[in-house]
Amino acid sequence: MSLEKVNLRKLLQLFFASDRKQQSLLLADIRNDRAKEDRNRDSGGDFYGPFWSDAKDHVAGRSNLVKQTKVRVAANKTRARLYPILTKCFLEMWNEKMRWRNEPFEFVPQSVKAQLPIKELGTIVKIENTASLKIWDGTHRIIYPYFSETPALPEVGARLGFWALKEALPDYRTEDFRIIDMQRRAYFRPAEIGMNGDEQQQFVQRYDTLLKMWRKLRDER
Repeated sequence: MSLEKVNLRKLLQLFFASDRKQQSLLLADIRNDRAKEDRNRDSGGDFYGPFWSDAKDHVAGRSNLVKQTKVRVAANKTRARLYPILTKCFLEMWNEKMRWRNEPFEFVPQSVKAQLPIKELGTIVKIENTASLKIWDGTHRIIYPYFSETPALPEVGARLGFWALKEALPDYRTEDFRIIDMQRRAYFRPAEIGMNGDEQQQFVQRYDTLLKMWRKLRDER
C-alpha cells in the first residue's frame, strides 16, 4: 500500500489507530511495498476480500455464508480465527438491521467503485468492494464495509467515510450510503449520526499528518 493511493477503509483504520499502532501499520506497509517491488508481483491479495465476496453472494441468494466460510477456512487455515467471527457478525447485522423489515430489494451485482482525488495532497483514495442494493421504493443502499479488529470505527470516522463516499460517488445521495464496522456489529446511517460540515477539513488534515509520518518513516529506511 502506498499512502499516496490508498483504500478508504485502510485510511480510516490509520486515522483512528493509537500512535503506536499507527506507526506499526505504516512500517508494515512500507516493508510490504518494498517486498512487492523486489518480487515485481502482487503479495497475495486482500485477506478480507473472499469473505466479503461470499457475504455479497449470501445477500444475493447465490450461496450460504456459513457453509462458504467453512470452505474458505478449509482452504486456508489463516482464516480460521477471523472468518467465523466476521460471518457471525455480518449475519446478525443483516438479519437485525439491514433487511428493511423484509421489504423487497434487488441485489445489484456490479460493485460501485470510484477513485477520489485529494487535490490538496496530490493523492487518491480508492473506493472499492461496496455492496449495492436497490430498495422497493427505487432508492439505493451503497454499503461500505470496515473490517479491522482495531481500532473500532467511531462516529466521527463514519462521518469522514460518508464525506469521502459522497465526493467519490456524486450520483448517489448521502442518505444512500451505509458504513458497517463488521467486528463491532455497528451499522452507521447518515440520518442517525448527522454531518457536522467540517468533514472535508478533518479528512485532509488527518491524511496530511499521516502522509508526513509515512514519508519520514519511508525515508529513514
